[in-house]
Amino acid sequence: MASHRKPRSRILKSAPTKRGVLGVTTAALASVSLLSQSAQAAPDDGKPSVSEVKKKVDELYQKAEVSTQRYNAAKEKTEAQRKKADRSLDEAAESTAKLNDARRTLGNYATAQYRSGGMSQTATLLLTEDPQQFFQQTHVLDRMSGRQKEAVADFEKQQQAAKDKREAATEELGSLTASQKALKKNKQEVQDKLSEARKLLSKLTAEEKARLAKIERQKQEAARRAAERAEEARREAEQGGGSQSDGSQATQAGKVLAYAKAQLGKPYVWGATGPSSFDCSGLTQGAWKAAGISLPRTTWDQVKVGTKVAKSEMKAGDLIFFYDDISHVGIYVGDGQMIHAPKPGTNVRYESTGNMPFHSAVRPG
Repeated sequence: MASHRKPRSRILKSAPTKRGVLGVTTAALASVSLLSQSAQAAPDDGKPSVSEVKKKVDELYQKAEVSTQRYNAAKEKTEAQRKKADRSLDEAAESTAKLNDARRTLGNYATAQYRSGGMSQTATLLLTEDPQQFFQQTHVLDRMSGRQKEAVADFEKQQQAAKDKREAATEELGSLTASQKALKKNKQEVQDKLSEARKLLSKLTAEEKARLAKIERQKQEAARRAAERAEEARREAEQGGGSQSDGSQATQAGKVLAYAKAQLGKPYVWGATGPSSFDCSGLTQGAWKAAGISLPRTTWDQVKVGTKVAKSEMKAGDLIFFYDDISHVGIYVGDGQMIHAPKPGTNVRYESTGNMPFHSAVRPG
């Protein structure tokens, strides 16, 4: 009877080895895992998340503030340079007028010599480019009266003065042109950064914008309450008395804070110094002016004014600066809160000092 069993060699050939079983199992598990991950992953539509947009926009605003401070510095320099150029032009015009007077005086002498029939050395003098060389080559001075000699000396003096004033005016106008170019460049840098930020924000949905706005409102409300508590504590401390020095500082700080509080709600506008809108250093400059202290225009200069104080020693009214590049400044209120002009699209408001990287604090005076 014939056997129906397969040959051993065929059985061994078709049976999977242990290694083969493990390989198939591993591949199957990997495939299941990959499919699971693919099913759970959100579709990548290339759109940045709300947090990514906010982070990028905040970075652009901070860079815009750097450019704003450059703009403020360039504007201040341009205004000062324009005044210098105007003065130089006025002085050049005045010198030219004096030179013309001296020339008319010599002209009168030349006319008198011509009428008397004598050789008009004065007329020759008026036409020469180098009066001193003319005098050296002739002995005209020996034949001139005392008044004529004075007229010649005055003419030479006014001629040199007019030349110097024209050169100075030309130089000042050149500096003014350079300052105006820098001003225009910095203005464009600010506008470019703000335009880029607006484009990013425009990509958010209405719901996402509302969510960000709600977070902002919650932060502002918390900051306002904390600031009010700090101000109440400050007033109680003032009523409790203190040294004459402390009293003077408290009065000064009170004026600074009163001014800053009066600006709450007014819009941030880069380059603005009030009264209807402000940028950060424009607000601090105005607040301290109300207390009788003149601050320079930019954050980079304001940080150099007064006494530097430790973060733990800050008092109401102190200037508090942020970022390594010192591009932002606010007015300390107390309890970790400040009043500042934050950024485009916002208003002067209370905010926690912890929302930005601390650089330093200064007490003007």
